[in-house]
Amino acid sequence: MFVKIVIVLLLLIVAASLLVQRTGQARQPAAARLRPLMLRMAFVLLALAAGAALVHFLSGCARPVDSFHAQDITGADYAQLDRLDGLTDHRGSRLASADFRGKAVVVFFGYTQCPDICPTTLTAMKEAMRLLGPESDRVQVVFVTVDPERDTQEVLANYVPWFDARFVGLRADPDTTRAVAQSFKVFYAKANVSAGGTAFGYSIDHTAESFAFDPQRRLRLKIAHGATAQQIAEDLSKLLAGK
Repeated sequence: MFVKIVIVLLLLIVAASLLVQRTGQARQPAAARLRPLMLRMAFVLLALAAGAALVHFLSGCARPVDSFHAQDITGADYAQLDRLDGLTDHRGSRLASADFRGKAVVVFFGYTQCPDICPTTLTAMKEAMRLLGPESDRVQVVFVTVDPERDTQEVLANYVPWFDARFVGLRADPDTTRAVAQSFKVFYAKANVSAGGTAFGYSIDHTAESFAFDPQRRLRLKIAHGATAQQIAEDLSKLLAGK
């Protein structure tokens, strides 16, 4: 709005300058004094307009207050929470995702012998829960193993709660695990199997992102590996606030 006003004033100055020029023959001394004044006013207004335009441009480049750090995938037609129903948790119980209603849910696929991605992700989630404070009671983190052959219930029970007692570890038979992962568009495959593999027998390449659902069970965000705990906490807080 300010820029528009400046443009109108500039047009008025130009019109007045032209009028002075046309009548300048009759009033030469007055016109000579008035023309430099109009030029100075025009330069001042141009500088103000340029400054306002720059401020508007920079504000447009800034992150909107209600935007997310993670990738917003609201409306995506995959990764439904109920695909986790029936999987066994680290306590030996069958999961019912309906129990998560009213909570923001973060789902991550990995395996307990993962040397880097999984522990760093779960550590970031642990710290995000701490940053959320009392709000963290309305957040559920779910770890789904893609290595059910080695990640038994006992292994999960010793691993997942170590990060946070509220985290849930899930497992299923290999075929069900594959089907659930595919429904989330999660890739995983064994690696380093030949020549004795690693110290753990083999490693697993797998998708590193986490999936965040809002309290209405809608898939909302894809959280990249490497996101900071602060970023995760801010995003989850917005989901809990209904953003």
